[in-house]
Amino acid sequence: MTILDQIIKEKEKEVMLLKENKHQKYGNKKNVQSFHQSVLANNRMSIIAEIKRASPSKGMIHPHVNPAKQAILYESAGAQAISVLTDEAFFKGHMDDLRQVREAVDIPILCKDFMIDPVQIDIAKDAGANIILLIAAALNNEKLRSLYNYAKEKDLEVLCEVHNEKEMEDVLALDPLLIGVNNRNLKNFHVDLTTTKRLANMVNREDCVFISESGLQTEKDIEKVARYGAKAVLVGETFMRSNKVTETIQSFQVPLTP
Repeated sequence: MTILDQIIKEKEKEVMLLKENKHQKYGNKKNVQSFHQSVLANNRMSIIAEIKRASPSKGMIHPHVNPAKQAILYESAGAQAISVLTDEAFFKGHMDDLRQVREAVDIPILCKDFMIDPVQIDIAKDAGANIILLIAAALNNEKLRSLYNYAKEKDLEVLCEVHNEKEMEDVLALDPLLIGVNNRNLKNFHVDLTTTKRLANMVNREDCVFISESGLQTEKDIEKVARYGAKAVLVGETFMRSNKVTETIQSFQVPLTP
C-alpha cells in the first residue's frame, strides 16, 4: 500500500464520521480577489505560501506554528494566496488552522487536503477557503468531475493537481483555470522538478494558470520552473523552515518572460 493509499483510506473513515456527526460550523466568509485573476495580472511569479506543520516524508517541520501569525507574515511579504494543510492524521493540520488564517488575512486561501467527498468541500468553504484542491491521483474520472463541478457551483476556485500525462489528460477534459503539477510523486514521495517541464507542454490555453508544486527550495528552482511555463508556485517546507521568510518570498517573485 502506497502512502497515498494509506491517506485515502484514512480520509474515507474521516468522511464517514463527518457525515454521522455534526461538524463544527464556522460561517467564515470574506470577499477576496480571484486568485486566477491576480496571477494573470502579475508579471512576476505568483506565490502560494503554505502553512504546513509536518509531512509523511519530512516528519515534523514546524509543529508549533501560529497559523494566523504565519499567514500575516506571508501576506505582508507579497504572497498572492495562502495554502493551509488541514489533514490531521498525516500532516498535523486542522480545519481550525484555516479558520484562523481566514480571520487574519485578505488574500485567497487554498484548503490543502485530500478531497474525496462534497462534505469536505462544504466544511472548507464554511471555514473560509476560496480554493479547493482536487488531486487527480486520488480520484477516478467520475469522482474528479463530480467534485470539480460541485466546488464550482459553490463559487470556489479549483486547483486540479496532476503528476503524470494520464492525470493531465483527465484534468484538461474539465477545462480548468488552475492546474498544479506536483513535482513530488504521492505514491513514493520522490521529487523531480522536470515533472513540471514535461507536463507544461500539454497546457496550451493562455487563460490557464500553470502552477509548480513541491521541491522548490531556491531562487534558481523558481527561475527554472518559470522557464518551463509556471506562472505560480506552491511552496511550503522552504518557507516554514526559513528564518528570513519575507526575503525568501520576495526572492521567489522572479520576473516572468512574455
